[in-house]
Amino acid sequence: MDEEELQPEVTEDNEQDEAGKLEQEIDSLKTEIKTVRADFYNFRQRTIKERNETRARAKEEVITEMLPVLDNLDRALTASSDDPVGIVKGVEMVQRQFVGVLEGLGVSIIKTEGEMFDPALHDASGTEKVDDPELDGKITAELLRGYRTKDRVLRPAKVTVGKI
Repeated sequence: MDEEELQPEVTEDNEQDEAGKLEQEIDSLKTEIKTVRADFYNFRQRTIKERNETRARAKEEVITEMLPVLDNLDRALTASSDDPVGIVKGVEMVQRQFVGVLEGLGVSIIKTEGEMFDPALHDASGTEKVDDPELDGKITAELLRGYRTKDRVLRPAKVTVGKI
């Protein structure tokens, strides 16, 4: 047998059939790409909507936790001004309640008095001259309380730092 006899006969019909199959495959792939693109767009939109709904629910939960504190502040404001000691005690109770709500939400107070200054937790508003070398670099006064969660600082504590 000759080599020519082993070669399949290439005809114009075979080439057109092959070209038609390739065009069908291309059209199929284009349709699949459009479907995947639409699915991804819908997924993104759904994810954005769910994230916004989750944020709104989280805000509502925090507000619900704070409402009893606001109620007690209203009660303190309507209390008789004839008993200033009672008003102060009432406000102190509201403050403790508020801190309790924050702790329940995972927020804690940053320790300051007597602690070593830590720029990650504290914001030094100034220095105070100290004679004791043990107080050098330690916080001598808290000007504004700081708060943090387990993962991050919400607001650093404003402090003064001892300096020899």
